[in-house]
Amino acid sequence: MSVTLNTTLGDLKIELFCEQAPRTCENFLALCASGYYNGTLFHRNIKGFMIQGGDPTGTGKGGRSIYNTPNGKFPDEISDGLKHGKRGIVSMANSGPNTNGSQFFVTYKAHAHLNGKYTVFGHVIDGMDTLDRLEKLPVDDKDRPRQEVKINKITIHANPMAM
Repeated sequence: MSVTLNTTLGDLKIELFCEQAPRTCENFLALCASGYYNGTLFHRNIKGFMIQGGDPTGTGKGGRSIYNTPNGKFPDEISDGLKHGKRGIVSMANSGPNTNGSQFFVTYKAHAHLNGKYTVFGHVIDGMDTLDRLEKLPVDDKDRPRQEVKINKITIHANPMAM
């Protein structure tokens, strides 16, 4: 299973690890299908580290999962076989253990210190040129891109290799 994030700087095609992170992928795919992410900003961008989005408030403090929990959050799905071992890893952003909502990030390089703390649920399989453009964006002193960068829409593909 894969999705294409159509952003204002180009497309990122992401293969999802549905077998290893089923609840996380179910959440992400349901939010994608509902249009939840359409028009949302990438609100945090740190060169050499990652870019983060998925918060409908654009502040980095919002977002809920599809799961009916009091705080809208759901538990981590940490898999020994999924690591932050390369550029283009897609993980859930959180504010501590078991606080996954709608926010996610894409790494700009390997970051072993993230392993075991954030749920890896995909990786970029096409659009590394877009990831390069995102990483080069100028940011302010709070790591917010100076240029507004949005997810315009997301296309869900049944076959991860489908164009």
